[in-house]
Amino acid sequence: MPELFSPLTLRSLEIPNRLWMSPMCMYSADDADQRGRPTDFHLSHYASHAFGGAGLVMVEATAVQERGRISPWDLGLWESSQIPGFQRLVAGIRQGGAVPGVQLAHAGRKASADWPGGTGAALSYEQGGWHTIGPSPVAFPGYPAPQEMTAQDISEFIEDFVNAAQRARQAGFDVVEIHAAHGYLLHSFLSPLSNRRSDDYGGDFTGRTRLLREVITAVRGVWPDHLPVMLRISTTDWVAEDPTRQEDSWTVEDSIELARDAYELGVDLIDASSGGLVPAKISPETDYQTSKAARIRSEAQGHVAGVGRISEATVAAELVSSGDVDAVFVARQLLRDISWPNQVAVALGASPRHIPQYGYAVGG
Repeated sequence: MPELFSPLTLRSLEIPNRLWMSPMCMYSADDADQRGRPTDFHLSHYASHAFGGAGLVMVEATAVQERGRISPWDLGLWESSQIPGFQRLVAGIRQGGAVPGVQLAHAGRKASADWPGGTGAALSYEQGGWHTIGPSPVAFPGYPAPQEMTAQDISEFIEDFVNAAQRARQAGFDVVEIHAAHGYLLHSFLSPLSNRRSDDYGGDFTGRTRLLREVITAVRGVWPDHLPVMLRISTTDWVAEDPTRQEDSWTVEDSIELARDAYELGVDLIDASSGGLVPAKISPETDYQTSKAARIRSEAQGHVAGVGRISEATVAAELVSSGDVDAVFVARQLLRDISWPNQVAVALGASPRHIPQYGYAVGG
């Protein structure tokens, strides 16, 4: 059995394989009242990927506050009326044989954007946009400057994150992932490029990571002890790697130190992505992110999942068998081919998830 298709146990949860569906925003929440509710599209989308063989299906960035949506069409768990729609998704994912997870998020200064089908530009108030918040009034290029969060804003944000995690569990999810990557709110607190605060939530590494550490502690405090909490981070802002830029930024070394703290606070796996905070040059290499994930696993000594440019069976298998990572999250390749995990299993000589209705095609 290739290690890619061996189970991975986190706490008491066994995930049937190590090839997982990455959270990917669909910007397709119910149009009727823009209250962040899943639709029949989401049920079909996520259940299909479970039947396609993914071991863990991670539902896209789901806002913990209404103003934390990337766009008006983001999913959300900021109120209890949203729970039933997610219960349907959980049931569909389970029926397909995968573990259901959900990524909880707040877009911060990158909220109120024109997705899907638009330019990604900030929405005006006439277009249905809203005021955004962030650690400091430092704008993402092309967006309005966010309002600097007050102590009350921070307290409410932590409380809302906890409430969303509790709703996620009520919906039946077995895994919750805290989104602290891609320039969204928690990432913007981590990086000195966007965090210019002089209080306890800014300044040095300890101050800039304080909010994330408090969120981890609070979520771990309400999430069942037998189930895992994951954390997605951007391992680098890609500024330190550019010799033409001299700004202080978030680095791989910072990520390794943060990972050590996160593991001690109860995070069970780091989902190692990169970038998104500011426009920057990103390496064209295939291992542009997975090499950084490998460093975190080696130097911080905890479970890590790699993600990014994974589209070949042998690459996915080698990342896990080499010990570089414990699992791989796959994104665009699963949009291209829903049944790719089952095809990878066949290519590697493992048993695909047997679905009688699709059995004629498996391995054919």
